[in-house]
Amino acid sequence: MHVMLDVSRLLVCGRKQTPSGIDRVELAYARHWLAAGPHACSFAAQDLRGGFAILPRALVAELVAELCTAWDGGADRDAAAQRANRLGLQARGRLLLGFGRRELARLTTSARRLVFLLVSHRALERQGPIEVIRRNGAAFVPLIHDVIPVTHPEYARPGQADTHRRRMTTTGALSDGIIANSEATAEALAPYLAHRGKRPPIVVAPLGIEKVPFSPRPMPSYRGPGAGFAHPSFVTLGTIEPRKNHLLLLHLWRDLTASMGSDAPRLTIVGKRGWENENVVDILDRCTALNGVVQEAGQLPDQQVAGLMRNSRALLFPSFAEGYGLPLAEALALGVPAICSDLPALREVGGDVPDYLDPLDGAAWREAVLDYSQPDSPRRAAQLARMARWSAPSWEEHFNRVETLLDQVVGTMPVPPAHIARGTQGNRVASRPATATARPGLVAVRDEVVS
Repeated sequence: MHVMLDVSRLLVCGRKQTPSGIDRVELAYARHWLAAGPHACSFAAQDLRGGFAILPRALVAELVAELCTAWDGGADRDAAAQRANRLGLQARGRLLLGFGRRELARLTTSARRLVFLLVSHRALERQGPIEVIRRNGAAFVPLIHDVIPVTHPEYARPGQADTHRRRMTTTGALSDGIIANSEATAEALAPYLAHRGKRPPIVVAPLGIEKVPFSPRPMPSYRGPGAGFAHPSFVTLGTIEPRKNHLLLLHLWRDLTASMGSDAPRLTIVGKRGWENENVVDILDRCTALNGVVQEAGQLPDQQVAGLMRNSRALLFPSFAEGYGLPLAEALALGVPAICSDLPALREVGGDVPDYLDPLDGAAWREAVLDYSQPDSPRRAAQLARMARWSAPSWEEHFNRVETLLDQVVGTMPVPPAHIARGTQGNRVASRPATATARPGLVAVRDEVVS
């Protein structure tokens, strides 16, 4: 089996101050298959006309290394981001000039069983280029992060619902296997597979994060946003957009400030400003009652996010819809309690550890925040006790499940490659025994809805 991994999204990531969740997933896949060696994987990207071409492995490896440095938050991050941007421009220039097309043609006509792996939603709305690759003998396996723009269009940017519906239609029509980040995502995808007599096999592979030793203690060395708070503090992590429900927290904090004055707990909001958020932005910009109590930190590198959360009483996650919930996994891995919405995807991640609340029940959120603000909070102590038996999802287990799926998919393919068998009957794919694999750094989703 030989994997052809699309890394189109990474080519523009050097311009980003911090990555989105899907950026970090594509990075994790690139790192994994770079470690596997050239016999196991080639790297492709999409040109301006929609077609795909092969990129030099050394160029991809250098880009991945610079992005890791840029997003880690160390002293060299700005210089690394500039280098990553130059490498991305170089790669896009190669695509524009037509380099890599002959390499792709040679790859698709070789005697190897080929799997085209697309782990961002990028390019899924255009079936034509993917159909060409399949006709030339490759199986197509996408990773689906969520179906939220279709199921909850009221939270999406204008036009995003139609675009995402086309992506799911492509997935339903062309996939030979599917990776889903949660059972909730797999279930939401089911209507797009209903027309197929034999559905493609689906594996649910939770997204990994780097394991962090459990400890509820703060980090004394942290000096980032929120470090100077002498009061109990809380953190919310995510793009400021309607789905994340920042409005509930801002109204709650205005009420707490009115009743408690300067004794109110503090709230730090991490994430860039997104879309359809005028009410939230008006409060952040013009509500003087929240000055000194609510801090908008913007986008932060991973090291600062980790320090900020470790110094907080809890992560607050009142979202209306989620495909997975990486901020929750990240908080629990750091030993930080979480108060979050009662959503199926979040329960998959957190199990019985977090306190789950209705995202519309402002009174319940107020009660929880006040309880967790106390030094001897019973609810917080109970959650820390439950957390001791929670284990963080790992990239190692994720890729074990993915590779089991890929083995199943290529098992239906003839050698030398011919036209791909159109899907095989299957439900969930069991994991193979754990083996060592490279993992990226801590994943923090705080930039944008998956797109």
